[in-house]
Amino acid sequence: MNKLVIDVTSEKIFLMIITKNEIYNITKDNTKINYEKLTLIIKEFLNLNRLKLENISKIYVNRGPGSFAGIRNSLSIVKGFNVARKVDYYCYSFEDFTDQKDIKYEDIPNLCDKFKIKKNLIKPIYLS
Repeated sequence: MNKLVIDVTSEKIFLMIITKNEIYNITKDNTKINYEKLTLIIKEFLNLNRLKLENISKIYVNRGPGSFAGIRNSLSIVKGFNVARKVDYYCYSFEDFTDQKDIKYEDIPNLCDKFKIKKNLIKPIYLS
């Protein structure tokens, strides 16, 4: 069961793959060009780690607060993965985990379970 964490709410695009035995991650500049290429960046990251979208069972995407364009784009892509490949997704915010300190991205799947984040539900938080 491989998991993909996506966060494009800040100045860097952050991707993490969590497998049974390994954790892989990359960051990219969060620019308008990279918003448009986000699916390609995800595909390249999966390929780099010898995985395909079919190998991902769950996706965790940060819903904000943060960049409107980044959040909108990442949520649309994840929703597309769900429609095309039936990949379940969880839209989290670090604000969901209020009593937690020093949260690491690899903790996100367990925190979503602990805080009962609903799957396949989108409630974005945009900065004004």
